[in-house]
Amino acid sequence: MALGRAFSVAVSGVDGQVVEIEADIGRGLPGVHLVGLPDTALHESRDRVKAAVTNSGRRWPDSRVILALSPATLPKVGSVYDLALALSVLDADKQIPRRSLEKTLFLGELALDGRIRGVRGVLPAVLAGKRAGWTSVVVPMTGLAEAGLVEGVEVLGATSLKEVVAWLQGEVLLSHPLPASRQQDESYPDMRDVVGQSEARWALEVAAAGAHHVMLTGPPGIGKTMLAQRLPGILPPLTEEESLEVTAIHSVAGTLTGDRPLISSPPFIAPHHSTTVSAMVGGGTGMAKPGAVSRAHRGVLFLDECAEMSQKVLEALRTPLEDGEIRIARRDGVARYPARFQLILAANPCPCAPARNVDCVCAPTVRRKYLGRLSGPLLDRVDLRIAMPPPATGALTDEVGETTERVRARVTGARDAAAERWREYGWRTNAEVPGPALRQTFRLSSAALRPLERALRNGAITARGADRALRVSWTLADLAGGVVPGLDEVGAALDFRDKGTM
Repeated sequence: MALGRAFSVAVSGVDGQVVEIEADIGRGLPGVHLVGLPDTALHESRDRVKAAVTNSGRRWPDSRVILALSPATLPKVGSVYDLALALSVLDADKQIPRRSLEKTLFLGELALDGRIRGVRGVLPAVLAGKRAGWTSVVVPMTGLAEAGLVEGVEVLGATSLKEVVAWLQGEVLLSHPLPASRQQDESYPDMRDVVGQSEARWALEVAAAGAHHVMLTGPPGIGKTMLAQRLPGILPPLTEEESLEVTAIHSVAGTLTGDRPLISSPPFIAPHHSTTVSAMVGGGTGMAKPGAVSRAHRGVLFLDECAEMSQKVLEALRTPLEDGEIRIARRDGVARYPARFQLILAANPCPCAPARNVDCVCAPTVRRKYLGRLSGPLLDRVDLRIAMPPPATGALTDEVGETTERVRARVTGARDAAAERWREYGWRTNAEVPGPALRQTFRLSSAALRPLERALRNGAITARGADRALRVSWTLADLAGGVVPGLDEVGAALDFRDKGTM
């Protein structure tokens, strides 16, 4: 009896866990047996690994081989374990030295000829290995730049099983990643392109400064989509920690590019109005994949024509809007994905959507039903609601808006002020501050709270809406350079919640 051992990583959501792979070569009829809760793709790896080993010039044991993946109770998904499986068998057969195997993680799918193919989730796998104390990892060449984003771990890239075996025997050196670039990887259209709509532009600036949610209502062609597309441009660049969070999600989703793997700009995700619940929040068979809400993490989720979307899809947004993450249970386990995004809703006021509101031919019941898909609990989570009227006479020729650079400078200053104020509590933006902290620890003066208390007594606002109005008032104070919100800021925050109707 001979035993071999290698190590890989199982990724669930954006979390990873080191997996120990043991190979036992014993007596019995030739065959390969795989244990440890493997899925279908992993079951098929038995034939891939055997062919890859023999086609790489190595001998496959002519006896019974048992491959065990531990922890045995953890579901194993995908083909990321192929390279480690092959090395554990070669180790058990005494064809390679064990010294480097004991301190290195191996990730990659094997082709039949021994080539190492790329896999999803390389970045979260390397991050998990670092947290577990591992100092070396071998990844496919296609994932080398992505894995190289993690500091404190020696990352090596390989193209084939033969190359990895030669490296273990001390005959060759594997590739190292090049330094990662931190430059902006997105170019967004300029805010000065938007003509008129000064109130909507101001609302967008407030939303960017405090990470608040916005709803824009108006006839077609009024500029709702133009404004939404320019929101990411006025947001500050992602911090290093945020970049790794966002990049890890897109790594699992398989949307990273090899030339520029690090996402340093806020993502902009705009799903079609016919999208499904699974596409929005995540899903799929086996282990759930990230949906639009997670791919928009630390960025913008834009829902154009939201009144045309399925009500189930819209209601599925309520949990991630409140919690900042989404948890999806599937056959192979529960996947957790971050989902702290800014929601931008855009809708026409009615189905006919004329240029002028007085030309509407829809019955009152039809108008109410059209926007009725947006339930009260969902709208209660939207901080700023703006009805966009047609531009005034002369706006097309006379009015020139501010550039994205100038607006972003004010937004960055307001965000820096908020981050400094909440630093010791671990909050980054005003939108993340819990309601109890706003009402107790950072309570405003009685005079400033008077309009808010009056709105609560009259039933014009809910308790959740009051907390959200307080967050917006702090953002308005930050933009104005104030220390604490006053009566004007609280009144303006309440006014923002009443402007969504035309």
